[in-house]
This record gives sequence, structure tokens and C-alpha cells, in this order.
Amino acid sequence: MSEFRHLGDTVLHTGFVISLSRSQFEAPDGTLFERDIVRHPGAVSVVPLLESGEVVLVRQYRAAIDEMVLEIPAGKRDVPGEPTVETAQRELIEEVGFSAGRLDLLSRFHNSIGFSDEESFVYLGRDLTEQPMDRQGIEEAFMDVIRVPLLDTPEMISSGLITDAKTVIGLSLAIATLRET
Repeated sequence: MSEFRHLGDTVLHTGFVISLSRSQFEAPDGTLFERDIVRHPGAVSVVPLLESGEVVLVRQYRAAIDEMVLEIPAGKRDVPGEPTVETAQRELIEEVGFSAGRLDLLSRFHNSIGFSDEESFVYLGRDLTEQPMDRQGIEEAFMDVIRVPLLDTPEMISSGLITDAKTVIGLSLAIATLRET
């Protein structure tokens, strides 16, 4: 059986972060079809774990849902060619004022695979050292940084206090990873 083939893209819109393409494909049986696809540069996030067992989270405004959201520090892969571990370190310093002596990859995942090519990487950051913050953008300028015990986060997830997917994935994997060690 032959494979699906991507035949090409027509860019419909290019925005600040994403672009929208109408993409053409051929199915294994020769059927031609189109899909609208959001193209995204990708993202990196970090679960910053303090020696106290607390994690550092941010509460920031997210315009897409018009709410303040509790999440792990994260950012776009907006520096061409930058390794994900370097993006993780940069975002950690920018958003919460810590650098990590150790960054371990917890997972690579696709956020909304049905319509977007966004690929995300989530790290566990340990051996944290305070650094001056370098917040970027209006949302970061008004975000709060909070510390919560990592072991309290499953209840925060199940109660709906934490709803962000990368944060749910990162915190859950951090707990599982730490239980294994």
C-alpha cells in the first residue's frame, strides 16, 4: 500500500506567530484532498523544580480564551536553529528569573495535531539559580510568578485550576519522573 503524499501548500494568511495554509494531499488510493493547516514555529516549556519541592508557575493573560491562565514557563521557538534546550533556558530566565543547572527532556508532543503542525518540547528544570528576569511582550509584563508544591498540582489539574495542556503534560511527567528516581 502506498503512502499519503503532501503535494503542496497555498499560504492564505501570515500572522505574527502563525501562518495558515491550504494544503493539498493525495491519499494511498489516489484521492486528492485539501486541509487547512496552521503552521507554527513550535514551542518549548519548562517545569522549574525548586529544592523545596515547589514548582514555579506563571499566571498570565491568554487572549485566545480571554482569561488569566496558570501554566509552566514557555515560549515560541522563534530563534532559527536554536536547540530546544537553549530555548528552554532562555524562556526560564525571561519569564521567572531562574536558570537551570540541569534540563531533562520530559516529552515532545503535538498540541493540536488535527489542524496544526505545532511541535512542543517540555523539560524538567532542576538546580535552579536566580537570574534577572527579561520579560518580553505585554502579557509577560503583567504576569504573576507563583510557587506551589509539585505534589499539589494533580488536584489543581483535576479541579480545573490548571487547564493548559503543556502544563498538565509537564507536571504529570515531572511527578512520574521523580517517582522513578
